[in-house]
Amino acid sequence: MLGWMATGPTPPPFGAVPPAPAAPPPVELPRFVKELDTLVRARYPLIYLVSWEEQRLDTILDELARRHGKALVGWSVTKGLRRMGGTRGGAVVEGAREPMEALAAIEKLTEPSLVVLKDFHPYLNDPAVIRGLRELSQSLKTTYTTVILLSPVLQIPTELEKEMTVLDVPLPTQEELYGLLKEIAEVVVKGNRASVSLRREDAEAIAKAAQGLTLSEAENAFAKAIASDSRLAKEDIGLILDEKRQVIRKSGLLEYYPTEEQFANVGGLENLKTWLAWRGNAFSEPARRFGLPEPKGLLLLGVQGCGKSLTAKAIASSWKMPLLRLDMGRIFSGLVGSSEENLRRAIHVAESVAPAVLWTDEIEKGLSGAGSSGFSDGGVTARVFGAMLTWLQEKTAPVFVVATANRIDMLPPELLRKGRFDEIFFIDLPARPEREEIFRIHVARRGRKPETFDLGALAAAAEGFSGAEIEQVVVAALYDAFAEGKELEQRHLARAVSETFPLATTMREDIQKLREWAKTRTRPASTVPAEDVPRPLTSRFG
Repeated sequence: MLGWMATGPTPPPFGAVPPAPAAPPPVELPRFVKELDTLVRARYPLIYLVSWEEQRLDTILDELARRHGKALVGWSVTKGLRRMGGTRGGAVVEGAREPMEALAAIEKLTEPSLVVLKDFHPYLNDPAVIRGLRELSQSLKTTYTTVILLSPVLQIPTELEKEMTVLDVPLPTQEELYGLLKEIAEVVVKGNRASVSLRREDAEAIAKAAQGLTLSEAENAFAKAIASDSRLAKEDIGLILDEKRQVIRKSGLLEYYPTEEQFANVGGLENLKTWLAWRGNAFSEPARRFGLPEPKGLLLLGVQGCGKSLTAKAIASSWKMPLLRLDMGRIFSGLVGSSEENLRRAIHVAESVAPAVLWTDEIEKGLSGAGSSGFSDGGVTARVFGAMLTWLQEKTAPVFVVATANRIDMLPPELLRKGRFDEIFFIDLPARPEREEIFRIHVARRGRKPETFDLGALAAAAEGFSGAEIEQVVVAALYDAFAEGKELEQRHLARAVSETFPLATTMREDIQKLREWAKTRTRPASTVPAEDVPRPLTSRFG
């Protein structure tokens, strides 16, 4: 199927070339372009743009130069000074490859120009170049020429801090990626090189999945999706997310987890599942038009092995977002000041591939020393914790944070304040109906038919078992059956239950304390209240 699917008048097929409108409406400039345009009109002499996307910036700057009637001149160490784009002509001293020669040539330009210095940051360690830029900045204030330093690295010497204005170039918007996807679709449809099977909402979903990639990376991802099976369809979202995995791997601070788990594999937790289902579409454009803010995240407290980590994986899979794991151990390092920088870099990577799910497992272990870090680590933990709290409170990027914790007494109280997370859920030991569901899930995942077993009896006997312990019961029973050379039977599962002593029996007092704390401070994740924690050696098969 090729085309849009929508109510109302039939829109043109996706990938078809639309007729040119008689009088196109004025295009609303992106916020970044507006700000850059304002700086150029205000005759700022030096502007520093932080971006990897030279090709995209070349197009933006070419259009900006045309709008202001200026020449666009570029410099690189390999090609020297040269005219760029299709802007108007004039005398340009070409071939000045050395930085000082280039600065001298720029000062001699007689026509208003935008001059782009690409990857100029390595030369900002040279005192002569620093001096040259400061003098050039002064001389350009009486002209209509602006010098733009374009680099993926922000590196400004102290001497130039007051001379330069820094702009972070945002990654392409969903609209830009949608436009790129449509261009590619038009090309492949015209050339009969591939089929395009997309409704409009499918195309928007693919563009949304590509957010966080540069235009070049997105183009490669779309091309890879087409080359894999000579078609472009909604199912290719997985390939787009694979491209994001490369971005994450290069950072070295975050781990990318495959999003394969489904909520069908999570037993119980109906309150939590309902809450997540209602917020699954809150990242969409209709939600923005409705006035909904994007969800911030969840804090999941509870007993070990009861599905907190599994839930984080299922959220990312259900919402078709990349799942990133933030390991606080990677953030803290031995170099003074590097821990705070590591956190900033990790946050930047997470925001660059947004929308995404950021999973912080056992967050209490990474932040437990925040209160006393001034005595133990010079305040590093406290500063990292403060930076994380600020980001959780103020973040605007669509990064849904899922933090899990087992020990509430180790959590800093500031983390529990409203506004850091949308909600705090308590995940208790599964009740009997939930244990039966968990048995059903794990028996079915191992290729057996759940209806051939008395799962109700197993659930009753496994009182106090966590979901992880129930999974291990099924695995242990399979080992026993395999050793006997027989198919899995009820007696194998019953024996595995009777031989397992759940962690809850040895941590009975801790769990009771955790439940009392959670009663008035959190929302229960389950609709069915859990039973009292059993004492040791109770509720077993005879």
